[in-house]
Amino acid sequence: MTMNPIDYAVISQALVAGAREMGVKLIRSAYSTILREARDGSAGLMDRHGNTVAQAELIPMQLGPIGETLRACLRRYPVETLQDGDFLINNDPFEGGQHIPDVFIFTPIFVDGQVVGFGASVAHHLDLGGGAPGLNIHASDVYQEGLRIPPSRYNFERDWNGGAFERLVTANVRVPDLTIGDFNAQFAANHIGAARVKQLCARYGAAAVMDVMREMQDYSERRVRAAIAQAPKGVYYGEDAVDDDGLSDTPLVIRTKVTIADDGVEVDFEGTCAQVKRNLNCPYSSTLSAVLSCVKSVLTSPDIPYNEGMARPIKVKVPYGSLMNPRPPAPVRARMVPAFRAFNAVMKALAQALPEKVIACGFDTTTALCLSRLNEAGYSVYLEIFGGGYGGSRSADGCDAVDGPLSNCSNAPVESLDLDYDWFRVAGYTLEPDSFGLGAQRGGAGLRRRYEILSDDVQLAIYSDRFRLAPQGLFGGEPGKTADCSVIRADGGHAALRSKAAVDLHKGDIVEMSVGGGGGYGHPTQRSDALIDRDLEDGILTRDPRAGRRLAAE
Repeated sequence: MTMNPIDYAVISQALVAGAREMGVKLIRSAYSTILREARDGSAGLMDRHGNTVAQAELIPMQLGPIGETLRACLRRYPVETLQDGDFLINNDPFEGGQHIPDVFIFTPIFVDGQVVGFGASVAHHLDLGGGAPGLNIHASDVYQEGLRIPPSRYNFERDWNGGAFERLVTANVRVPDLTIGDFNAQFAANHIGAARVKQLCARYGAAAVMDVMREMQDYSERRVRAAIAQAPKGVYYGEDAVDDDGLSDTPLVIRTKVTIADDGVEVDFEGTCAQVKRNLNCPYSSTLSAVLSCVKSVLTSPDIPYNEGMARPIKVKVPYGSLMNPRPPAPVRARMVPAFRAFNAVMKALAQALPEKVIACGFDTTTALCLSRLNEAGYSVYLEIFGGGYGGSRSADGCDAVDGPLSNCSNAPVESLDLDYDWFRVAGYTLEPDSFGLGAQRGGAGLRRRYEILSDDVQLAIYSDRFRLAPQGLFGGEPGKTADCSVIRADGGHAALRSKAAVDLHKGDIVEMSVGGGGGYGHPTQRSDALIDRDLEDGILTRDPRAGRRLAAE
């Protein structure tokens, strides 16, 4: 670039700051607990060609392929045809989207009649219709999962503010106040991003700002290629599996072949199982995001900006009709579960090349728990996303009871749930002792949450995983523990649920959801006495693993 380096630094960092401000605006403007408290949404700035320039620090899964989502819109509505006040929208899993609840909105940023970029936001909406409130685990096709919005163009003033499109959405969702409120939070976030870009253009000129957008991507590409060039060259294989599809006990195997070349990486999913009849299918854009997140975290430095340039050296091949690239109209609501197994499989492959840079398998499962009730005023829907324990690494224990590396959701504070829902209450929320794999560095602990149902006619729906297949440790580390979910009936009965289930609940019932921990890294005998003593004192470990060693020695 010929631009003054100081101007480049100011503009580039202002774009990053603008994207982060968009993320803050999105969360603070949200209505539903899933967006307002759990922060299940993302935002960023794109260039006029649909390439990611800068992102808020929110959900990696949503942000990784967001360029694919916008470009699907631009293929139908070229940038030259857009007018001020238009917005593009897309949640179609088979045209660049991910799953029905994640709705992407793109607002073109006009400067002197020209589109210089887009404000972009995505939110997981609490309910978008479909066969059940919030989560339809029995869906056998995508049509049963909710309102499918193909890549479309609307005008904000004409079609949204009381217009036809807003009325269409309102008529098809069970909690319209929350859903429309969260849509408006997305528009607010996009508006902030557009305002910040326009301010930069007014000061430096639109041409200079667009040049910086291009150079930011080129810079990330150069940095990523340089990092890959330092990695051991070769072909590496990894494999993991989803417990089952909810219909049988057959594991769904995901296989990867990772080829590290001079300055590029290819990840091939040949050998992965075929798509299934329930919602465990993973659209290509989500598979791409899982691969990009894993490769970036292992092969590159944290200071490399995550934008479109970062993805250029990485090629992903996925057989069409497989679990990781299904044919329509496959249901895809639980696509995060196989996406995590793709992340795990790629991580295992990279562990053979760079053992010091990887982590063991964590619980790495999006556990979606949905409670809903229909009363005289309409539907009330609660949905929360739980993580688990991270896998241990060469230098640190896994994080305890946090969302997985592809997600990044926070927990919804109990106080917030008490304010919003009067028909259940959280009766327990604790770390789960002994839920991790031991190792030189242990895995992170899982958690247990307990709900007391305070009214009749409540529905429970969950999807999760690792109820049967535990997360594996690395280099001698022990596996983490599995998860479980059960209903303790008011009449004394007890029902253990599968990882994909839906049941009716009544007043006095108790729901217990436990998610597992991560695998350990390195052999447990290599763990220091000081770390073992700490875990025992904290109560996260209830039995001293050294006792068996001493007994064997005697």
